[in-house]
Amino acid sequence: MDRHHRSSGGNRTGLEQGHEPANAFRPDASTDTRTAGRCLRPEYLELPRPWRLMLTAGWNFAESLGLPLAGYLAGAQLGGQDAGMVTAAAVAWLAVAARKMATRSVPGLLAISALVLTLQTAVVLITGSELFFLLQFPLANLTLCVLFARTAPTCKPLVAQLAAEVVALRPPPSPHPGLDRFFQGATWLWAGIFAVSAAGLAAGVAIEPATVFLLLTTAITIGGVVAGTILSALWFIRVLRRSGLRIRFSQV
Repeated sequence: MDRHHRSSGGNRTGLEQGHEPANAFRPDASTDTRTAGRCLRPEYLELPRPWRLMLTAGWNFAESLGLPLAGYLAGAQLGGQDAGMVTAAAVAWLAVAARKMATRSVPGLLAISALVLTLQTAVVLITGSELFFLLQFPLANLTLCVLFARTAPTCKPLVAQLAAEVVALRPPPSPHPGLDRFFQGATWLWAGIFAVSAAGLAAGVAIEPATVFLLLTTAITIGGVVAGTILSALWFIRVLRRSGLRIRFSQV
């Protein structure tokens, strides 16, 4: 009895001095380190260096939109609207071939531009109608609206694909729900912009002469692209701040 009392007293003394029982739970130090690393280490989105980023984005827009437009203006000056459409489509497909030979891949924006121009040219040449020539602009915006809206609810929204191709944006290695929601929402935003542009251009066809309508088309197209870009950029910055994501530039 006395031995039992001394043993119990010894145990109490050991606990009071801070000694842990042999079978006490001890968290794995490596687990703590990994967990702390995940909590403290920020996730990054990777972009090319600024000069390369501007070069990549500028060339993508130039070959998809600028070169066909220049081809159309040159062809129309020499042989009228039909020649302009044919030249624009030919320039787009030449850009597709050049991309395929140089990089073995074709950006989605360039492929969309070439296909839309080909369909528009075929309609204009077959019908020979000025009305169809003018209707191609609202129909092109409507096609883009449908294309963006179709991919928006999927796991591969079009804005995410274009961000990877046009500005070479590389997402973090682990899935990020906030970023995924942004890409889906931004795709819906662009679908809405193209829908509004299509409606405005359709109204322009009905009420404006051809020369005024072509100027209106340029203004609406540029205005829609600028507005969509600014809204998407502001939204993207907000997502970065709220999600703890950071941008870093690649070393290449």
